[in-house]
Order: sequence, then structure tokens, then C-alpha cells
Amino acid sequence: AELTRLINRLLTPLSDAILGRNGTIDKYMGDCVMAFWNAPIDDADHAMHACEAALEMRRQMAAVNAELRKEAGADEAFKPLKIGIGINTGQCVVGNMGSHQRFDYSVLGDAVNLASRVEQQTRAYGVDIMVGAATAAAVPADRFALLEVDNIAVKGKTEAVRIFALIGEVAAIDLETWVATKDAQERFLATYRAGNWDAAERALEHCREYSLWPTSLDSLFRGRIARYRIEPPPADWAGVYVAETK
Repeated sequence: AELTRLINRLLTPLSDAILGRNGTIDKYMGDCVMAFWNAPIDDADHAMHACEAALEMRRQMAAVNAELRKEAGADEAFKPLKIGIGINTGQCVVGNMGSHQRFDYSVLGDAVNLASRVEQQTRAYGVDIMVGAATAAAVPADRFALLEVDNIAVKGKTEAVRIFALIGEVAAIDLETWVATKDAQERFLATYRAGNWDAAERALEHCREYSLWPTSLDSLFRGRIARYRIEPPPADWAGVYVAETK
């Protein structure tokens, strides 16, 4: 009964964030909610609305955790709830899916599968909102602060996709800091993809100077660099990381 109340308490504000920005809730899977945009009603700004919903989810999670912490009182065992959000944009099939006995209005397609894989990578990279390259290209560059994180071949795919961390809305963060953060990350990725490990580690040190940079990336890439020093990638390596897990 406690778990049921907690899940309802979690999913209600997350659902409000989706519905309030033209989203369609597909289904709930345990503590997960799947949603899509641009159907059944056309939405020319579907990618932007999905990103807006994700940022609202982040704000709602902060409010839910503040309430839970207050209720926990002096309980040192309290751990805040965390979520990972994956967004992708692409062509898919929309309609009533299922069997003769039961069906749901849902979506199918490669773009849908990739959205799921992108969400799963939030754990590995330690960021709460991650979007694919198609979404990053579809939203206004001056509206959202999108930081390229990696070029990755997700589980079950051979082609690499660029993935981005959604830092926030540009209007809500310090522009000078954001530009410097983005430049520092781009310099790191350039040295990393060139296989210049010493320069890449120095670039990571520089990235750490900026508060908008996800510090979880530091240990992740340092670990990779340490492995590549021992077992270098192929000569034709283009900086693509092949995900070993979903």
C-alpha cells in the first residue's frame, strides 16, 4: 500500500507535466511513464514541447523530494527519488496496437526504440534528461541549453547517434557560463575523439571549472581513457562508444 501511494505521488505530477504540454500518455510501466507528441493532434512544436515537459518534470521532482524529505524528518536513511528522461524525434507508426481481445493507442518504430535506449543511458552518464541528435536539431538553439555528451552506438544498433544532456532553458541560466561550458565540452570531445588522452584529461579538468557541466562525466571519461591507454581503440576509431548494456 505504501509503494502504491508513492508511485501515484510520483507519476501524478510527471503526468501533469506531459499533458500540460500537449503530450499523449501512452502507458505506465511500473514507475515509468511513456509518452509521445504530435498525435492524435498535430503539433508543429512537438520536440520543443517534449523538452519543456522534461524540464517541468525536473522541477516537479524537486518539489516531491522536498515534501518527502520534510515528512522523513530526522531520518538519516532518506534518499531522494531520481528519474531519467530520454527524448527522441523521428518517424513512427501511431495507432491502435494489440490483439483482437485488447489494444492500446500507441507508437511503434525505430525512433521509439531509440528514445528508450537514450533514456537508459541517463544512468551511465549521470544526467537526468538526455535527448537524441534529431531532437537537438529540431528545437530552437537559443531556447534550450543542450550539451553534446557523446557519440554512441546504443545496444542493438550499429549506427552511432550523438546524445545531448538537456541542461535547462537558456533564459534561466547564466549565458556567459553556458557558452564557456559548451566550448569547454567541445574542446574535450575534440581531443578525446582524436585519441589525444593527455590533452583530453586536461580538457576534463577545465570542464570541471563550470557549474553547468555534469561532473558525473569526469569519472566516466577518465575511466574510458584509462582503458584506452591499455587497450587503444582501432586506428580508424571515430570516437564512437559502443554501449555494452542497455
